[in-house]
Amino acid sequence: MNNDQVLRDYSEQILDGDGGNDYERYMHTGTLLSLQRRPEEVVHRDELLFQVVHQSTELWLKLAHAELVTATDRLRARDLDATVALLTRASLGLVLVTEQLEMMHHLSPWDFQTMRTVLGHGSGADSPGWRSIHRQGNALGRAFTDYVTAEGVDLAELYRSQVHSPQHRLAEAMIEFDERVSLWRVRHYKMLTRVIGNEVFGTQGTRTDVLARLIEDRFFPELWRLRTELTETGPMGRYHLGTSS
Repeated sequence: MNNDQVLRDYSEQILDGDGGNDYERYMHTGTLLSLQRRPEEVVHRDELLFQVVHQSTELWLKLAHAELVTATDRLRARDLDATVALLTRASLGLVLVTEQLEMMHHLSPWDFQTMRTVLGHGSGADSPGWRSIHRQGNALGRAFTDYVTAEGVDLAELYRSQVHSPQHRLAEAMIEFDERVSLWRVRHYKMLTRVIGNEVFGTQGTRTDVLARLIEDRFFPELWRLRTELTETGPMGRYHLGTSS
């Protein structure tokens, strides 16, 4: 232990900003914890539950978006290992977003009808986090297509004989992210119908069953079509198509 460690007073707070200690100042907890409606404003106590779930979702989506932005840049730079690592982190962010929807099971459908009176036309479709994920997911898809074209990657052959290659790990990381987005949409749709029902109108006048159709949207459709191709050209696929010897 050196003299600086012996003499340092760790009880002294050294960061500038609002808050009683360095943790509060760095994390801006005063601001963060003031972003929910105050007790005198709420029409139902579960507004706190509702806001915490959705506000934390926006934070995780902000992080996932940041990882996607850098992943796209690293893919364009042909740094596949970094791209895979960043996509893995973005996928985990979607896992956490999906899992916290479990809390919404504790929201009574009738209580939510009271809460809807103060939501205006607010809708998850307007989520800045989701919109940023949607834009960047499409940008990543374009970067991947450019990479496959420029490098002459045969995706089918990649899956048949190069399963330990960096390109295969990249393709699987992209599929993982795409699937995590779909699973989040499924859970969100099921949560929504559990709370407000089927074939009813949401806060923006959109029927809930429209969301069910969006579940099939894909960022990287070529990687999903590849699965079908591999099945159709595989040993059992050729057998069922009547082309086996």
